[in-house]
Formats: sequence, structure tokens, C-alpha cells
Amino acid sequence: MTAKEVREKYIRYFTNPFRNHTEIEPASLVLHDDGSTLFTSAGMQPLVPYLLGKPHPMGKRLVNTQPSIRLQDIEEVGDNRHTTFFEMLGNWSLGDYFKKDQLPWIYDFFTKELGLAKEKLWVSVFEGDKNVPKDMESYELWKKLGIPDERIYFYGTQKNWWSMTGSPDEMQVGHIGGPDSEIFYDFGEELKIHEKSPYKEQKCHPNCECGRFLEIGNSVFIQYKKVSDTKLEELPQKNVDFGGGLERVTAAINGNSDVFRTDLFAPTISNLEEFTGVKYGTLEKTDKNFRIIADHMRAALYITAEGVTPSNKLHGYVARRLIRRSVFRLKLLGFELGKGAISTLVRDYVNNFDLIKNNWPKVKDQINIEAVKFGEALERGLKKLNLLMSKGKIDGRIAFDLYQTEGFPLELTLEILEENGMSFSDIDRKVFEDEFDKHKNLSRTTSAGVFKGGLADDSREVACLHTAAHLLLASLRKVLGDQIVQKGQNITKDRARFDFPYSRKLTGEEVKKVEDMINDVIKKDLPVNFIVMSKEEALATGAIHTFNEKYADTVKVYFVGNSLEASFSKEFCGGPHVKKTSEIGRVKINKHEKIGADLIRIYLTAENG
Repeated sequence: MTAKEVREKYIRYFTNPFRNHTEIEPASLVLHDDGSTLFTSAGMQPLVPYLLGKPHPMGKRLVNTQPSIRLQDIEEVGDNRHTTFFEMLGNWSLGDYFKKDQLPWIYDFFTKELGLAKEKLWVSVFEGDKNVPKDMESYELWKKLGIPDERIYFYGTQKNWWSMTGSPDEMQVGHIGGPDSEIFYDFGEELKIHEKSPYKEQKCHPNCECGRFLEIGNSVFIQYKKVSDTKLEELPQKNVDFGGGLERVTAAINGNSDVFRTDLFAPTISNLEEFTGVKYGTLEKTDKNFRIIADHMRAALYITAEGVTPSNKLHGYVARRLIRRSVFRLKLLGFELGKGAISTLVRDYVNNFDLIKNNWPKVKDQINIEAVKFGEALERGLKKLNLLMSKGKIDGRIAFDLYQTEGFPLELTLEILEENGMSFSDIDRKVFEDEFDKHKNLSRTTSAGVFKGGLADDSREVACLHTAAHLLLASLRKVLGDQIVQKGQNITKDRARFDFPYSRKLTGEEVKKVEDMINDVIKKDLPVNFIVMSKEEALATGAIHTFNEKYADTVKVYFVGNSLEASFSKEFCGGPHVKKTSEIGRVKINKHEKIGADLIRIYLTAENG
């Protein structure tokens, strides 16, 4: 069964009149107005306000598939199951059905709709702690469905509890959470890889990571809210949040524990075999390279298809890192990277997603440019390394210098040392790691400055400058023309940074005109309000939106003025805003500069904001 068939069966199952879910559009993978995270990491992420009790315009039963990225898994990629980019099958109950419906439905979907053997399914439930009782209701439901005791495992808060901020003790006051119940597929005892398991001396079980079991779904029962540092209370609205990785579910259906054997990855794996002359499945070391390339390029393609250009900052840095890690792995496979080669290797991913297919010419150019540029840096590093080796020993500091100046990875340095009969001592490795840690800490410090007080911060200062950025865009459009759109912004408590496409710097007269127009609106003390409406209705109002961003079916439109029709500014937005423009204080355009071929950046402050 193909992944596409699994996806379609899942949506059809839950939209069936008996279960009566409404399919909602997936959120954009790339998040521009959230300073706390760069990407959507789960299907529930865009639904948090509705899980907290806000009515969803599409009803209480929802379903979709959500492209997601989790970069905390990037170092795990290389085994048969971890990926940075994945699709999440998701269904939600917002205060409607609960455990007695969810667990039988998802079991029915896996066993009847997908045909998974019942005896291959194991489950886990929450064992309870001092705050929350043992989840006997889920246990009894699984028993009633036919799962025997020996295939039901109880785990604690580290495995079978969900909240945005950790275990019940770790949860922040006001946050919601609850126990969950996971479903695992058993690929058979012969797949136990005990030397890799932390439980190799113990009986195998679903969470032992030995290779035998693969988690394919998780039903989260969000039924608690943290009301004080030591107390949880049951929510009046109990929610269900189910998530199932499409790649893993498809692997289970096909009876192969390697997700990279599914049709989602198989064409790219085949291309890699053809281009490198290396056969996948023959050696674990080369298999790791295949998997990293196949996963990272899939993620990079989707990110660039959403309008991100590889760069050294934020979303662009992630795209660049994924492409460069792929190029490095290709080098380890002995692949000579020429112009256009990497896009040829991964061209079949256009069949996975319409977004990639529709933006393929631009995506192809972006990844090829980045791949060739890094390939050239690797070649320079290789020449330097060969020269240094001809002169004697390579130590940790030299290895780090190669990494810092040319992006030459330590792993490649070590491999070439080994091939030439040279060694790299533990002391040298420690020197490299110490230098690398200093480099990382400096990067983190810089990043903290970038994100400080971003749009995740709903402070008064940020709300003032965020609203001022709306007025800035509206004023730019009135002065320069309606072709002006936002290409990026960053709001801190101290200033607003706003990017827009334009072929030249503004004149002094234009800057003054824009600044005066903003301050005039502030002086008028106009109200700032929002309306929730369907995306189609919002578009019909002429509200400004980001053209390359994917929006949900229902959006917020913020407008400045006494009515939407007669507003000075109206935009799709979900960030913090002031109630009246007078709260902003007088604004000043401190600086504007050209930062690219056709891109202008403006810095704005509010004197009394």
C-alpha cells in the first residue's frame, strides 16, 4: 500500500458520516510570526487555542495530515525510523468524544481499514503518578478490544504523558496536558538489535528501542490544567489529540521496519544507488548516508518550496544546514557533485507534494546553487587537508580551523586520516570538541539576541511595535504602491525590523511621508480590532496577507479603524496588538537599507511605546 493510499484512507475514515470529522487545511510548515519556533512540529500545534477552549469555526471534530519538522531529531537520523521531516496523521475532539470512542476507532482503522494483524499490535498506557491516577480506563478499553495483558505496558510521565512543558511537576501554571496511549507495531523478535538497546539484559518491550517495535500512533487525552505550582485540575473540556507518522504507518503496512523502504523514499534511494554505484542495504555505514540524504533533502525541498532561501539565519540556516549535511554524505559515498546533480538525485520528491511540484523550477535552482557552493568549499578543504597531511600530524585545532573556515566536517577529516594510515588521538578530539563548544555557545548567544522579545512575547512593547509594523506596511503601500508586501519581520521590545521587496532605497522625502502617515494614524487614536472569518471571506475584503504562506481555513483579520470596510490597515495576523493606536507612542524610522538585489529593510522604534 502506498503512503498516498494510507493518507486518503485515514481522511475518508474520519470524515465518514458515522465519525463525522471535518477535514481542515494543514498549517504552513514555515512559521514567520512565532519567535519561539521556526517550524510546525505537529498537527496539534496550530490548534492549541482550540484545545484551550476557544470554539473552532469548523466544529468539534477535526482531521488532517500535517507536514512537520522536528530538528531535535536531526542527530538521530540515520537509523531505520527517525526523520526530521514527516507527515502527521491527526484527528481531534475538542470537548466532544473521548477515550471510549477514540481507542476503538483508531484500533478499527489500523486493523480493518489498513489490515494490520491484531497480534502485531502492542499498546502502552499511563502508569500514574502522585498528581494523576493510573489510566485504568484506557487499559480496560484495550482489554475489551482484544489486546491481552502481555501486550499492554504501563509507563510513566517520560513516555505516556503529554504537555507543552513536560511532566505534571514541570508544567507551567495555565498549561494543559494529559495521559496518552501509544500503539506499536511488532516486526518480530528476530529484529531485536540488543547491542543497541539500553535494555539488552532485560525482557524486550515496546519502548526499548531495540529495533523490534515501531510506534505508529499516539492518542493524547488532554484533560488537565495546571492551576498552581503543585496542583492540577480536570478541564471542563476534555480533548483528544491523535498523531500518527505517515512514514511509520506505511512501513508497518508493508511489513518492513525501515521507513526508507516505503514509496515515499524508494525512488530517491534508487537514484542514489544508480548515481553512486553503492547498493542500499549492504552495509550499515553507507545505509546511514543514504537515509540522511533522503530525509534531509526531502525536508530542504519542502522548506524552499514555502519560499525560504538557504542563508545563514533562521529558516534559511536550517535549509542550508540540511542541504550541506546531504552534500557531505554524498561526498562520503564518493559522489562527485556537479551543477544540477543534486536536484536530479531528488527529483522524484515532486511526486510527494504538490507544493514542491508547483514551485520546482525555483526550488531546483536554490538547492543546486547551495549544493555546488558547499561542494566547492569541501574541495578547498580537502586540498588544505592533503597539504597539511603531507607536512605531518593533523591535530584538533587544525581540524577545527578546517571546519570553521571551509565547513569541512570532522567526520570527513577522520575518514581521510584513517585511509592514509594516520591517527587522531583522544586529546586531539577533545581539543576539537572544546573549540566546537565555544563556537556553539557563541552562536546560541547571538541567536538569543535575535529571538529576544520576538512575537511569542506578548509584552506591551512588542504589541506596540507589532501594531506599528501593520501601520508601516499600510503606509508604504499608500506611498509606494500596492505591490509592496512583507518579506520578513522581527519584533523585539526595542525595535521593529521590517523587510519588503523594492528595487531601490527610499528617498528622504518618501521616508518622511511614510513616518508622518503612521504618526497621524497614531494621533487619531483609532481602535484596533480583529474579526475571525473564513480564508475566502478574508481574501475578499482585500486584507493584506503573505502570498507564499499557507493559511488555515479560518483566519484572524486585524484592522485599524472604526470598521473593516473603512480601515487604514487590515491584515491576516495572529500576533499581539494594542487596543488603540495612541498606545503606540510616536514612531521613528531610524534606518533603512538595501539588503539584497531587490530587498529593503526598515528599522522602526516607538519613542513612548
